[in-house]
Amino acid sequence: MLKWEGSTAVCLNVHGEVLMVLQGKPEESKTWSVPTGGRDTGESFEACCVREVEEETGYKVDIVDKIKIKTGTYEELQVTYEAHYFAVKVVGGERKIQDPDQLIYDIAWKSINDLVELELTFPEDRCFLIDFIKNISA
Repeated sequence: MLKWEGSTAVCLNVHGEVLMVLQGKPEESKTWSVPTGGRDTGESFEACCVREVEEETGYKVDIVDKIKIKTGTYEELQVTYEAHYFAVKVVGGERKIQDPDQLIYDIAWKSINDLVELELTFPEDRCFLIDFIKNISA
């Protein structure tokens, strides 16, 4: 079984909206996700997170906090995964798709109300993201 390791960025703006990307392979239905990507050999999870946000959205970010590690298995793909989630803040750059994998189709700030309705790449993240926004905005 293959093992995937990567990082996920949770970035909120001043309106309590989360930065998300519409992504998918050309033949797939496109779904929304917070910026996420695989770690390069020898790269730290923190560096992976910062790089992925810039590649997928154009924004430069700083890590604010480590939130959690999500692990599991996608049996149908025969892949185990370990995703490190980080709270990040935008410190520069501008909204621009520059994904070298060409899997990003849109970038948007999404509200809690949007999260309830969106088709998510990782549906198991829906409650976590809504709770995260509520806790930060409280």
